[in-house]
Amino acid sequence: MSENRVPFTGNLRTLWADASVVGPLDTAAEVTATLVLRRRAEPDDAAFDAAPLTVDELAERYGAQPDDLEAVRAAVTAAGAEVVAADAGTRLVQVRGAAQAVNALFGTELREVRLADGASAYQPNGELALSAELGGLLVGVLGLDNRPQAATRYAVAGAAAATSGYTPLQIAQAYDLPPSDGAGQTIAIIELGGGFAQSDLDAYFAELKLTSPKVTAVGVDGATNVAGKDPQGADGEVLLDIEVAGAIAPAAAQVVYFAPNTDSGFLDAITQAAHATPAPTTMSISWGQSEDQWSASARTAMDNACADAALLGVTVTAAAGDNGSTDNQSGSAPHADFPASSPHVLGCGGTHLTIDSSGTASAETVWDDGGQGGATGGGISDAFPVPAYQKQAGLPKRAGAGGKVGRGVPDVAGDADPQTGYKVRVDGTDTVFGGTSAVAPLWAGLICRLAAELGKPLGLVHTKLYAGATATASPPGFRDITEGSNGAYSADAGWDACTGLGVPDGAKLLAALRAAK
Repeated sequence: MSENRVPFTGNLRTLWADASVVGPLDTAAEVTATLVLRRRAEPDDAAFDAAPLTVDELAERYGAQPDDLEAVRAAVTAAGAEVVAADAGTRLVQVRGAAQAVNALFGTELREVRLADGASAYQPNGELALSAELGGLLVGVLGLDNRPQAATRYAVAGAAAATSGYTPLQIAQAYDLPPSDGAGQTIAIIELGGGFAQSDLDAYFAELKLTSPKVTAVGVDGATNVAGKDPQGADGEVLLDIEVAGAIAPAAAQVVYFAPNTDSGFLDAITQAAHATPAPTTMSISWGQSEDQWSASARTAMDNACADAALLGVTVTAAAGDNGSTDNQSGSAPHADFPASSPHVLGCGGTHLTIDSSGTASAETVWDDGGQGGATGGGISDAFPVPAYQKQAGLPKRAGAGGKVGRGVPDVAGDADPQTGYKVRVDGTDTVFGGTSAVAPLWAGLICRLAAELGKPLGLVHTKLYAGATATASPPGFRDITEGSNGAYSADAGWDACTGLGVPDGAKLLAALRAAK
């Protein structure tokens, strides 16, 4: 391998204030990483409006070049590491080796860091430098920083609300969702921890007088379904996602992908889910993190993976965050949450929904319970420009000094306030959860209903959803939310950075999609 090195920037995350550097990582420590290769060609906007591709067609048109794969294999081997898996279609190469070999491969020194909870992790000590053979072939390297990458996006109702809340079926009625049960569709769900027990699902769906959906657990990068260990943490996320999606689309199959909570684990789960056979109709993601807490290459790799999913006909839904416009970052500056801010993801914001005795939505505002109760995320991206489908929606500049116009988050919304939240069952206990974590599977289930009614997957549905949107009006199929704030942004007529286009008006949304070309 050539000794000439070329800088490869954009792969670093900042060291957390409550973490400390221990020193160089033991050179014998085993390290795994995911290398993301360049595409042979970039898809244009028209590609996302065309018929879904098969996995083989995606590989042929937009996968990695065989010569690039071979060059990467050679460089990895020459450095003393090994290729664990390589795929031209996903453009991913997984490598493993001792830290000494990984340091040589990427021209860096991995250092050990101690986290606030006492756990040990590692990260590069400075930007990477690639050999001449690798330079230009890669767009990202993930996994060299193995600190936790994302957090759940759910909120637990307070004691006064824990015995109230709504079932997902009540929320479906309030939003007048189409009557389909999602038969013939598949929902992929991405989880970065926790697990579920079938007994919980059976008890929950029996209470709703529904047959339990078929739910399959798939392990990614060594992670597995670990049930009953974390009821106040990741288990709550997992069961919320499965139960809401399953109640909205009970006849749809669910495949739950469990991956390590690292940038590479997250990417590998999304990629494996998108390239599954059959392709899922939707992919629901309720984990996220402020855009600036990701490395630039991880954001790019994740966005490209979500673009691949859309090209395969998969609609990806993601929670927009539960901590208002700051997205739980220090200070008052606004931050958008990722992956909801990816232009290839349907970002899902949150509301406070009141349903009257007739089952009708009698009032709905932006979810904002203040500093103690959470609020919907939303804002203007610093990382992604305004996508074509949002150009007529009248997006504002990012709040604060020097703010520019970028991709607006969320696209859509639904009930998320835990005070008007979802009745769920977690590790044997009935409770009420909220958060935008509930809105992502709600919309995933709705997309399955719509796809079943329309007889086709919707993929990057954004172009159709935004058709007819203006700076002062939401398009057909949405009920605009015009009251409330998430901090730096306020609801208004048309798209806003609290609830996007609004909440679904299901029957009208189906009619609008039927009429769309």
